[in-house]
Amino acid sequence: MCKPHISDIMKIKDILGALEEFAPLALQDGYDNAGLQIGLAEDAEATGVLLSLDVTEEVVNEAILRGCNLIVSHHPLMFHPVQSFQGKTHVERAILKAIKNDIAVYAAHTNLDVVEGGVNFKMAEKLGLQKVEFLAPRESYTCGTKEYKAGDGVIASLPAAVSKREFMEHVKEVFRLKSLRVNNASPKTIKRVALCGGNGASFIPQAMEKGADVFITGEIGYHRFFGYDKDILLLEIGHYESEQYTVELLRDIVTKFAPSLHVCKAETNINPIIYL
Repeated sequence: MCKPHISDIMKIKDILGALEEFAPLALQDGYDNAGLQIGLAEDAEATGVLLSLDVTEEVVNEAILRGCNLIVSHHPLMFHPVQSFQGKTHVERAILKAIKNDIAVYAAHTNLDVVEGGVNFKMAEKLGLQKVEFLAPRESYTCGTKEYKAGDGVIASLPAAVSKREFMEHVKEVFRLKSLRVNNASPKTIKRVALCGGNGASFIPQAMEKGADVFITGEIGYHRFFGYDKDILLLEIGHYESEQYTVELLRDIVTKFAPSLHVCKAETNINPIIYL
């Protein structure tokens, strides 16, 4: 669906068309499962859209209470194969509840990660970065007459160089962090910033090649922290924390297409990790 169809009645498929106009499913990685996952109500009129980073049973409950028959998430509810629907797991229970209540479930995942203006560009915007470009560009994708630029991560610059401590405090404030996981690198100042939402540790070498002073991502992992102390500052901020503003990005896409539609950000806390 490259071009959404606009009519007097806003159907769920119209909303999905707008999302795919921004981030075509063709851009998703081969392992991904983005797109419409539960679509019994696809051709129904959209009563409202609930936006969330993840879909849980509690998120489905919230959609019911708030009159939304479409849930749009970043992470797919069905990422791994589901072999039974007995309600034994949190995924099975969410699926069953959505189907029973005629709620469509859609995910914009790696296609939204890699498209220009997507998840990583939103992170850069929140940090106040300038001259944003892809860290690891991909081949462009053409749909009809529109060309989509794509790539993994971004690299950009701060308006002015700041100290390591000042930059880390800025990151904590922007992403609402209680703590940071960092390596022992000690750059004199921070100016050039590379980042990748989610699990982006594999792009550390590209960040170094492009002269980044710091690389920010959601997950790095213990072993990947070794060996970079003299090369680049590494900041691990948490998977959920790095992608939390994706909901704002989804809201902007949907409300631009359908300004009068009932669209709301989920209030359910879906982050499974608690910091004490």
